[in-house]
Amino acid sequence: MRIYYQKNRWKLILLSAAIVLAFLALFQINRIVQQLKKEEQEKVKLWASAISKKNELVRHTEDFFKKIREEERKRMLLYLEAQKNIIEQPLAMELSFYVKVIEENTTIPIIITNENNLIQITQNVALPDSVNVLSGELLKKFSRETPVEYDIHGLFYQRLYYTESQIYSDLRNVLESFTQSFLSEVTDNSVFVPVLITDSAQTKVIASGNIDSLSFSSPEKLHSLVRSMASENVPIEIMLPDNQKAFVFYEKSSMLTALQYYPMIYIFVAFVFILIAYNFFSAARSSEQNLIWVGMSKETAHQLGTPISSLLAWVEYMKIKNIPEDITGEIEKDINRLETIAQRFSKIGSAPALEQDNIVKILQDSISYLSARTSKKIKYDLILPENKTIMIPVNAALLEWVIENICKNAIDAMGGIGELTLMLTEDNRFVYVDIKDTGKGIPKTMFKTIFKPGFTTKQRGWGLGLSLAKRIVSEYHKGKIFVKSSVQGKGSTFRIMLKKS
Repeated sequence: MRIYYQKNRWKLILLSAAIVLAFLALFQINRIVQQLKKEEQEKVKLWASAISKKNELVRHTEDFFKKIREEERKRMLLYLEAQKNIIEQPLAMELSFYVKVIEENTTIPIIITNENNLIQITQNVALPDSVNVLSGELLKKFSRETPVEYDIHGLFYQRLYYTESQIYSDLRNVLESFTQSFLSEVTDNSVFVPVLITDSAQTKVIASGNIDSLSFSSPEKLHSLVRSMASENVPIEIMLPDNQKAFVFYEKSSMLTALQYYPMIYIFVAFVFILIAYNFFSAARSSEQNLIWVGMSKETAHQLGTPISSLLAWVEYMKIKNIPEDITGEIEKDINRLETIAQRFSKIGSAPALEQDNIVKILQDSISYLSARTSKKIKYDLILPENKTIMIPVNAALLEWVIENICKNAIDAMGGIGELTLMLTEDNRFVYVDIKDTGKGIPKTMFKTIFKPGFTTKQRGWGLGLSLAKRIVSEYHKGKIFVKSSVQGKGSTFRIMLKKS
């Protein structure tokens, strides 16, 4: 029994060590994950703050361009006033100021037409000689700003068309590219964090990054996604370039998720692999042990054969010498018992023949044999169905061995004093043999261990009885044997289940 205690203790120690190592590994990984998660959150917040600053810059830039645009229109109105004064005023009048105003316009493209859009004057515009009418794409380009109509002395009308200067156009293109890059920088961030930008009502997706579009393809899915992301991180409020309020939702990156779950999966797979390997080697070792027990059993049967034959000869000799029949009869009974034991050992390792036999009679014969050879302080109580024969497929010699082994263990547990009860019951499929003693009981932790080869609580035991009993019942008869119940200090009950067919 000591070897099993040591084995179980080492199993417990190794299992505890494995659990502690796994726990420490997961604890360290979780610390790293939490640290990386915090760093991701800080990066996203820093990035969102930078985006907000950029938005302010965009707004200031728009205000600046708006002022430039207003200034250009003022210049155009001043240009128009100078143009009218040059045409309307007498030649004697000092016109140098107005001429200077017109000449200083070197950036704003201007086209002056009559009421039929025939081009009269151009400035800062390069037109082919064949173009003399403002129409088509040229008209569309110069109509972005509202043209100014005026009359000269009420005799004829003119229109002044102008468009933004090249400097303004270049600056505006920079602003547009600046603005267009705003949302892309929000979603295509460098930390690979799944990001979703919604309007202030959180019902419309403005932009997204590192997220499958199918996950917000419907209002219900969008609501679920927003709720899930908000539960993981508090959304960040930002202002878009058009002064529209928006919310940035984000969650941990796929890399962080992998780092969080893959080690647990790996440890689980490793444990499964170790468990399979352990069971495989345990089965191989159990098979080796079974071969050893089978070999020992057959060798025992072989060794018993010679002295049994010799004893039979001596009994015949005693009969010839007129030894009293009561003596020779008892000796013959013991020799027959030895033959039965030898047959039992010889059948271990090979599939015995099962024949229909009466389980009631087998139990009666077993108790009859035991009661005559055990202490008179043991009270036997056999509870059987009244006036009934129960036939089942069984090997009588081996089953008697099982009954005797369990009963002898029970007698040892009671210290030779107590009550031993055998009760036979049945249902449609099984017969049940319950063997109950009033011994010291079996700890629940040992319910399965007691059936293992070599396990014994006796000082001089081999630990083979219950192991062979389990082999006979489970492998040869396809039944079950187990400890049904046990109470420390009050006794135990073993149950044998055998199939009726």
